[in-house]
Amino acid sequence: MKLRTRGEVVFEYVNYFLLLLAILVCLIPVLNIVAKSFSDESSVVAGDVGIWPIHFTTEAYHYVLSSPKFLSSFSISVLVTVIGTLINVTLTVFTGYALSRRRLKGQKVIMMLFVFTMIFQAGILPTYLIVKQLGLLNSIWSLILPGLVSPFNMIIVRLYFCNIPDSLEESGKMDGAGNLRILFHIMIPLAMPVIATTALFCAVEYWNSYFDALMYISKQNLLPLQVYLREVIFSTSDANNNVEMVAQMQIAQESIRGAVVVAATLPIVLVYPFLQRYFVKGIVLGAVKG
Repeated sequence: MKLRTRGEVVFEYVNYFLLLLAILVCLIPVLNIVAKSFSDESSVVAGDVGIWPIHFTTEAYHYVLSSPKFLSSFSISVLVTVIGTLINVTLTVFTGYALSRRRLKGQKVIMMLFVFTMIFQAGILPTYLIVKQLGLLNSIWSLILPGLVSPFNMIIVRLYFCNIPDSLEESGKMDGAGNLRILFHIMIPLAMPVIATTALFCAVEYWNSYFDALMYISKQNLLPLQVYLREVIFSTSDANNNVEMVAQMQIAQESIRGAVVVAATLPIVLVYPFLQRYFVKGIVLGAVKG
């Protein structure tokens, strides 16, 4: 057993302390929001709520979850996230696999074009004009199509496919398998870690996106959950439009905001544990080879 020096021991404990401090800095505001969402009006208004609820109540969640606008926004976000993630991951896998094959003509040129879009972007106004000309305004497709393929995710997937030995593809061809069969029966099962990682990236991006909706959506019934959350946090429009109802239920606006934040964050947080075992492996193995 190797004995550690005193300096190494001190360094390790200092690291633990700094990491714990960073965790507390990030976690305490979240706990405070959750605690306010489960506390009664008098405790929240008095500023007595810390990281633990006072006079536990779920009235804020009853109010939020029964709001037609919240339910409509939530369903739009789920629809956009599911459809967008499925299409995005599919196109990313196809593109990454094709660009990982050395026999593809013009491979370097195509890769340079993808990298170029990561550095230089068209801008807000040209993108808006294209979306308008395509007739996608006030459509959920305006929230999906503009960011359909992420160059960053594609490069990660491509590098992962590059790390898969060519002998597997050659053995598949010797057995009479075509390109699609090799992709679906050999490559994709081996690439599940990076595919799951890419799916998580896409899902989080679609779920948290609100700026696209502000630009392309004007119909209230098509606004996603993040726009609704923004309205509640910054303008509390939903609470102000129902002052009598809120007063009757004795719910503080801070509790309503906290309930909306928790309800908007919880779905994507619940997905992460199921993909966690793929996450680190997909990132590390996808970044080994250039």
